[in-house]
Amino acid sequence: MKPIKIRSTTIVAVRLRGKAAIAGDGQLTYGEIILKHGGNKIRRLKEGNVLIGFAGAAADALALFEKLEGYIEAHPDDLRRASVELAKEWRTDKYLRNLEAVLAVVDKKCLLMISGTGEVIEPDDGILAIGSGAPEALGAARALVKYSKLTPKEIVTEALKIASSICIYTNDQITVEEL
Repeated sequence: MKPIKIRSTTIVAVRLRGKAAIAGDGQLTYGEIILKHGGNKIRRLKEGNVLIGFAGAAADALALFEKLEGYIEAHPDDLRRASVELAKEWRTDKYLRNLEAVLAVVDKKCLLMISGTGEVIEPDDGILAIGSGAPEALGAARALVKYSKLTPKEIVTEALKIASSICIYTNDQITVEEL
């Protein structure tokens, strides 16, 4: 019998016109059961100058946050380098490579997705979504960027509201952080 996984999240992030915002929904599900409506999957690192969100296993993501924070301390002005160092360790370390999460990180200079397969991806358009409702949130955010003058905070909020109306694993209990 295959174990049931806790699905945890939709995250959407936008860097636009010198500002950045990241938002996460609050829904945590176990199989087809909603366990929690108001989970928080967004954190601040580096004295509040880096925002990070996760999709996947919470304990795994929190362990990765600590690792990333160490790399940010080692490379304080280079989030890309810190992210690459985390991805390298995550992919090659016997313990870390079993962690199931995807991270979205943003500061004033860049927006990145980091995965355990060694991926560090910076989207061309400054828009990123991860998790269960990522396709819906990404499409909504791209449309809002293209056809509105909304701020990044407004865009990520509205994109998650749209995703929550389509994806059964996404709700409208939204946490937003901005830089």
